[in-house]
Formats: sequence, structure tokens, C-alpha cells
Amino acid sequence: MTGARYNPARKALTRRDNEFLGDMAAWERANGEDNSEQLARLRRNLRRVRESELTDRQAEMIHLYYDLGMSIPQIAQEKGLNKSSVSRTLKRGRERLKRYLQYSW
Repeated sequence: MTGARYNPARKALTRRDNEFLGDMAAWERANGEDNSEQLARLRRNLRRVRESELTDRQAEMIHLYYDLGMSIPQIAQEKGLNKSSVSRTLKRGRERLKRYLQYSW
């Protein structure tokens, strides 16, 4: 039997560890920088890129997938396309968004 073995050196997270992690997240929220300006700029640039830089097909697929929460098979069935076509279109759209948004911070 070469499957998973019990490893006593590997420590499981305890309730105390989880409390610490929760406390750390709360501390970071309370003491972290306010990045609302950067987020507003990113949202504005995202809207601008989606309107001007994506093809109509890419914009539609991204809207269906991210905004409406449809799966790739659902989009393919609704549009009468192959799943791989939907997947490739989403990939190209994401790459274009990334290229135009990487310097928007």
C-alpha cells in the first residue's frame, strides 16, 4: 500500500490557529491602506477597455461568463458554438484585458 500515509510531523490546523488567522485578517482590514482610489481607477479602466478594446464577440462572452455567471457549455449551447470556441474567445478576451489593464494601477 503506497497511498497516503499518516505523517505525524504534519500538524493540522487547530481552532486556535484559525482564530489567529481570523484575527490577522481583521487587523489587516483595520490597519491596511485605503486603496479605494486604486480600485475606482481599475474599475473605470476595466469599463473603458471592455467598451473599446474587446471585439464584440469577446465582450459578449465575457459578459455572459463573468457578469451573468453562465458556464462555458451553457454559453456554447445558447450561441450554437463549440465549447472550445467559447473557451478560446474568453481566453483571448482575458489576455487583451490583462494587456491593457496591467499598468492601470
